[in-house]
Amino acid sequence: MGLARKVFDEMSRRDVVTWTSLVKGYVVSGEMRKAREVFDGMRERNDVSWAVMIAGYVGNKMYNEGLRCFNEMLGEGSIEPNEAIFVSVLSACAHLGQVNQGKWIHFYMDKIGFRKSENVATALIDMYAKCGKIDYAKHVFKECEKRDLLTWTSLISGLSMHGLGKEALEVFDEMLAEGIKPDNVTLIGVLSACSHSGKIEEGISIFNNMERLWDISPKIEHFGCYVDLLSRAGRLEDAFTVIKRMKIEPDDVIWRSLLSSCKVHKNVHLAEEITKHFRNTHGGGRLLLSNLHASFGQWDNVKQIRETKIDKKDDSNPGCSYIEIDGVVHEFLAADKLHPMITDINLKLNEVMKRISLEGGYAPMTRDVLFDLSEEEKELAISWHSEKLAVAFGLMCSPEGTRIQIVKNLRICEDCHSAMKCISLVYNREIVVRDGSRFHTFRDGYCSCADYW
Repeated sequence: MGLARKVFDEMSRRDVVTWTSLVKGYVVSGEMRKAREVFDGMRERNDVSWAVMIAGYVGNKMYNEGLRCFNEMLGEGSIEPNEAIFVSVLSACAHLGQVNQGKWIHFYMDKIGFRKSENVATALIDMYAKCGKIDYAKHVFKECEKRDLLTWTSLISGLSMHGLGKEALEVFDEMLAEGIKPDNVTLIGVLSACSHSGKIEEGISIFNNMERLWDISPKIEHFGCYVDLLSRAGRLEDAFTVIKRMKIEPDDVIWRSLLSSCKVHKNVHLAEEITKHFRNTHGGGRLLLSNLHASFGQWDNVKQIRETKIDKKDDSNPGCSYIEIDGVVHEFLAADKLHPMITDINLKLNEVMKRISLEGGYAPMTRDVLFDLSEEEKELAISWHSEKLAVAFGLMCSPEGTRIQIVKNLRICEDCHSAMKCISLVYNREIVVRDGSRFHTFRDGYCSCADYW
């Protein structure tokens, strides 16, 4: 009887391995529907089976599906999550900005006594940083029993996203003192930290000494950070010189970074010169140049540029903002009309804009409007940006004094940045905006970026 049972158990084990391999095959091919069909047909699943399915969803950017699969596994109650599962679901939370779900997973790990490896600690740090909880990320780092390069890099990158350049450099120095050598990703985080916090000389020194100190040749991403560092500081000619001397072909991200800074620093002449250097003078470059002329009110130049044929694939993505209220994520576009509560939201936003003008000293920055409109029309246009709609909704639907967190897919504009500072002061709210490149924490009329972004 014992031998028969042993044979049966071995056959069942092989069955799970075989079916899990099939699921993984579909996952690798990106065929998640077929992977799920096979997974649902398995008569037995182990922790590896669930890990493959959950990681498949997350790897294919189906983050909500990955979290639902994780909750389904917990609901069955027979399988305890393994390291791969925890890393995957924490990554999903990071991408979605779902800090409450991430905090619950952290609590669950502690509850079951799960030992946090370097990989899990890194995932926790990354999740908290990307969800706007950098203090939580620092606490996890401090409590780590062991730290590898990824753990250090995750914290450095997180501090960078939050504009905490000085702290990022201190952590970097501490890492070097521990005898850990940085890699490409670490140096991208460090250079980005310098860029977002105005640590110009530090960033220049690190970039120029990459090969000598750490035997790392600059890649396109490092050049991108370096050009961004110089551009944000207003050293546009220096950044242009760096690009022209690069041994690597500069990509469009680098050119657009410099063009965007030309807009910020009002340098039309250099912008026109830069546009000539685009490998393919495509829509992206011309659109940025058009926007620059528009910010100066040079509408004849804008008309001339916009009448040229612009490839649709280079059009900018529409700006959209997300806010989570009571576990539900709400999405807003500029001048949104689709939200079921949009009438009430518009009324609230009108109230907010009037109040911050009277009590907070807010003045509309209409130069951000890139169309030839009257001043009154421009003020109306910037009033309906997606992040303003999101913050109005947050003020309506969350308790007084609680933090409001917004995720935006693009860089926050100067006018919205000014408005958020005033709203934080007048309404006594902490407002966190995670835009396309970094975090802004608005509190008492100030921003964590110190207006350097």
